[in-house]
Amino acid sequence: MKREMICIRCPKGCRMNVEYEGTKVLKVTGNSCSKGRDYAVDEITKPVRIVTSTVKVKNGELPVVPVKTSKAIRRHLIFDVMEEIYKAEVKAPVKEGQVIIKNPAKCGANIVATLELRKV
Repeated sequence: MKREMICIRCPKGCRMNVEYEGTKVLKVTGNSCSKGRDYAVDEITKPVRIVTSTVKVKNGELPVVPVKTSKAIRRHLIFDVMEEIYKAEVKAPVKEGQVIIKNPAKCGANIVATLELRKV
């Protein structure tokens, strides 16, 4: 199989072509440094993403607080993590960096608040 992708590991944004079979990368072209090749291999073999969303807030100055995963998680776990985020609710006040959900879907990351909210 072949896949075209743009590397995001550095500001150059190299346009790369990747040839692979299943999760085995056969050839990477278009990268100008080793970071590009590493990115392509990771994207084919074990793709990860930072998840961002919002969680409901009870008695807060806003009805929701923005949240994100504390680190990148395996892409196939995103929907399971989002399901737990949708069910969550936190009471104000909320501190920036506060853990809202510990290790949802056993993804290896926590869901943390990215904004401070006061109680009203």
